[in-house]
Amino acid sequence: MHKQAVPVSMTGFLEEAILPDCTSGSGADARAEVDVGAILNALPDAVILLDEGGRIRYANASAEQLFQASVDNLWGQDLRQLLSPSHPLVGLVHQVREGGYSLTEYGISLESPRFAVVGATVHAGPVAEGGGGVLLTIHQPSIAQKIDQQLIHRNAARSVAGMAAVLAHEVKNPLAGIRGAAQLVEQNCDENDQELTRLICDEADRICALVDRMDIFAEQRPIMRGPVNIHEVLDHVRKLAKSGIGRHIRFAEHYDPSLPPVLGDRDQLVQVFLNLIKNAAEAVSEDNGEIVISTAYRHGVRLAVRSTGEKVALPLMVSIQDNGSGIPEDLGQHLFDPFVTTKAGGHGLGLALVAKIVDEHGGVIEFESEPRRTVFRVMLPMCANEENSSDV
Repeated sequence: MHKQAVPVSMTGFLEEAILPDCTSGSGADARAEVDVGAILNALPDAVILLDEGGRIRYANASAEQLFQASVDNLWGQDLRQLLSPSHPLVGLVHQVREGGYSLTEYGISLESPRFAVVGATVHAGPVAEGGGGVLLTIHQPSIAQKIDQQLIHRNAARSVAGMAAVLAHEVKNPLAGIRGAAQLVEQNCDENDQELTRLICDEADRICALVDRMDIFAEQRPIMRGPVNIHEVLDHVRKLAKSGIGRHIRFAEHYDPSLPPVLGDRDQLVQVFLNLIKNAAEAVSEDNGEIVISTAYRHGVRLAVRSTGEKVALPLMVSIQDNGSGIPEDLGQHLFDPFVTTKAGGHGLGLALVAKIVDEHGGVIEFESEPRRTVFRVMLPMCANEENSSDV
């Protein structure tokens, strides 16, 4: 978790730009008590101050989260290098600086190997007496929209659990009877008919195997939670992938080493990220396939735990990004439903299992996809007592 500090050289500049001129009496006392940095850090929108050369001279806490970098790393960076010289935001800043007036642009996408925001609203305005400075305010898509998506994913996980219970009790028993009857018929029929009875037995076995794979969704055992080092989990999963399906893929890691432990079950978290990385590995090409694994601290995300109703903070975010062809748009709304898959021969249960495990941890999972860039983000609770920071 990064602590935001307003550079001393910029504090006065920010005060002159934002606060009215109070030079005497009670106004001066009130101004002395105002902490500009604290006010800006409390805003949900990212606030960035650029100097006349387009270099970052201030970034609030929300900007740190958006760019997944500390203020120390952002300080002095050229916006053209952070994004690209041809990025629309660079053009917007230039227009504001040249015209001397404020502009607002909707639907801007901010992308780099470390961060991505789609559909942001950016307000850019000149800073009074700032010598060509520009203040940017970046508003990301509504968190309410994302929470609605999480509820859809949770309902998908619950529907799978209910389906698994029905299949186990209402399908396997009749299938056993059908298979037994086919075996009895096989003993008293000619060779041509025996081929049909064997087909009945094989299909019954295939359906039973599918039901067995879904048995895990019907399990309602409580999770044995404890402090888990998420980076140890991710390193373990990456090694498994590199020794198997991901041996032809280039992996990149962008970890925040200051993250506290996750509150969860280590083995189940391994299952979650192994499934996500396996899907990513199957989506990329063998020639230039790349998977980027990132961790970050994300402020202000809370969700109610289904079993208790308690609202839990979910500040720990893990992202799995690949450069595959992307997820078809028509599958996006149903991606976590059972039997939904884009893979030939796939069963469509991997992401449904991921949704179930994340839900049971009180976490959320979201994704965004376009050609050459698909990202799954898992947000998880941290241990309330950071003294329990040992690995599990």
